[in-house]
Amino acid sequence: MKIAVFSAQPYDEEYFNRYNKYGYSLTFFKDRLCDKTAKLALQHDAICVFTNDDLGSEVIKTLAGGKIKIIALRCAGFNNIDLQTTKDLNIAVVRVPTYSPEAVAEHTIALLLTLNRKLHQAHNRVKENNFSLDGLMGYNLHKKTIGVIGTGSIGLAFCRIMKGFGCSLLAFDPQPNKDAEALGVRYVPLDELVVSSDIISLHCPLLPNTHHLVNEAFLEKAKQDVVLINTSRGKLVDTQAAITYLKKGKIKALAIDVYEKEEAIFFKDLSGTGIQDDQFKQLSALPNVLISAHQAFFTHEAMYEIVNTTYQNLKCFEENLILENTV
Repeated sequence: MKIAVFSAQPYDEEYFNRYNKYGYSLTFFKDRLCDKTAKLALQHDAICVFTNDDLGSEVIKTLAGGKIKIIALRCAGFNNIDLQTTKDLNIAVVRVPTYSPEAVAEHTIALLLTLNRKLHQAHNRVKENNFSLDGLMGYNLHKKTIGVIGTGSIGLAFCRIMKGFGCSLLAFDPQPNKDAEALGVRYVPLDELVVSSDIISLHCPLLPNTHHLVNEAFLEKAKQDVVLINTSRGKLVDTQAAITYLKKGKIKALAIDVYEKEEAIFFKDLSGTGIQDDQFKQLSALPNVLISAHQAFFTHEAMYEIVNTTYQNLKCFEENLILENTV
């Protein structure tokens, strides 16, 4: 099988080559899949794509015009693909539904602790021989109320960790998780979670009804000095609303590993060219905002699971076996 791998980073090449137990022929493209690059996939049997690749209707039609019969997402989310077009053109779509929930949950905690105890600022001070503690005071997480929106595998892993900190846990999810309830997580309506939580962490998928879930109305209801963390999908948060409420002082701190217009920024080295996105510039300039570049998933264990599951998905398709991870 010939596979075109888009948005390929050096670590993608390393892991896909290292664990290529089926001897597939791989072509790695650094380019993001979009209407301008879709033709690169022609003469391949399958494509492998990531979160910021564009799999809209026209791109899929271009792929169907070649030999592409399967799209392998090396991620859990599939909001970037037109599933109706893939269905109409009989193109299979598979994904990696879970790779390491703990990796994302642990990164979420790292962001929270860094923001709270201002570790990034303290590190910079010490590098400059400044050992003053002024402005570095944090707060105890113990007994704080944590609002968790989305309690799938990642949200559940996050709840388990926060339970260890001695926090009270509220959750909102249309499908309550019995394992979360067993931990003592209390499911409440979204409005109650928003008004009651000291810290809100997003772990839900991007769907039409969750697009800009965090907007002006959401933030207006939130507690004064609320802390917001998003390690799920960038478009869950209305960036302009977040900037407005950060400047008002309503949001005490914001940590994001995802950004709603990240496809033009993340996974690239822009140190020599600069960033043209004014909203991102505003966010990154604020001292109470912490940004990581979609790296929450990035552990050895997660990369292994992503690659191994992707290969298994492709092998099952090749042998006409049941596709357990079909979308």
